[in-house]
Amino acid sequence: MPDFQYFVGSSLDGFIATRDDNLDWLLQFDGFAGGQESYDAFMADVGCIVMGGDTYAWLRKHEPDNWPYPATPCWVFTHHEHSVPKGADVTFVRGPVAEFVEDLRAAAGERNVWIVGGGVLAAQFADASALDEIIISIIPVVLGSGKAVLPMTGPTAPLELISSHTLGRGIVELRYRFGSSPA
Repeated sequence: MPDFQYFVGSSLDGFIATRDDNLDWLLQFDGFAGGQESYDAFMADVGCIVMGGDTYAWLRKHEPDNWPYPATPCWVFTHHEHSVPKGADVTFVRGPVAEFVEDLRAAAGERNVWIVGGGVLAAQFADASALDEIIISIIPVVLGSGKAVLPMTGPTAPLELISSHTLGRGIVELRYRFGSSPA
């Protein structure tokens, strides 16, 4: 059965973007040792991508002539109308994430579902007990404020550390498995 995975970069203080969705702090680390290998290994097991409307709009704005996931079905949770890039397999949906879990699993086939972002969408999957793993690359930058990595409505049960890797430029990749919810 496919896992739902949140693969994300975060500042040392737990933010995935500035308040105004600026990612310059993260993009300055493009090309760090081990980063491409980690991403490629992760993507080899991804059968379906899920993202929020703001993440989709950011991608379209910053890569207007390039859809980075041409061979992978992508589902976008949004309340807005968006265009679809040529050659992209994009489905727009509205509603609680729990209503779409089985459809997303079916779209992923035997591979995993990647929750790209943002943090609010990933937290909705976690709150619905539908997030299996978080793979988080801790970037050695402190933002002070911004958009939280996983703004959940309450605490989780302790997560199980599956692996940790030190990558280039002081980046640490942590892989955690979600357990059952606290009583």
